[in-house]
Amino acid sequence: MADEESKIVPAGQVSQWLTENGFHHESLAPDANGVEIIKVDADFLLPTATALYAYGFNYLQFQGGIDLGAGQELVSVYHLLKVSDNADKPEEVRVKVFLPRDNPTVPSVYWIWKTADWQERESYDMLGIIYEGHPNLKRILMPEDWVGWPLRKDYISPDFYELQDAY
Repeated sequence: MADEESKIVPAGQVSQWLTENGFHHESLAPDANGVEIIKVDADFLLPTATALYAYGFNYLQFQGGIDLGAGQELVSVYHLLKVSDNADKPEEVRVKVFLPRDNPTVPSVYWIWKTADWQERESYDMLGIIYEGHPNLKRILMPEDWVGWPLRKDYISPDFYELQDAY
């Protein structure tokens, strides 16, 4: 009987390149569309992201956050594309950084892909993921004095919120 958790995920092309160049990561199972997924520790995100940029992943299509459930980890997700004029379809890779719920801190990739600016701010505002080095990490959707992180699965919505005078 094969243990489900011990299945080995074959490394994709990007994972193989990262391994050949000495970047610490883990290859996860591809998504339903076959997009390669790479797990990176928060400490290795910036060197890995910089290497991926140099490898040709010049476009951050999406950055977002995921809550795996009450008491479980939060995940910062980066969907990268290699956009070029001579390719019919851009190459894709997804990078995931799993973070502890009590201190979800990860370096900002704003300095590599400027499109991370508002996307990281939204992940901060909704899930409380702290992006160290972000130039303007503050709430973007909720009022600045809002308490809590509305998209966390253990969030308890307040009975009311008193709007302050705008004057």
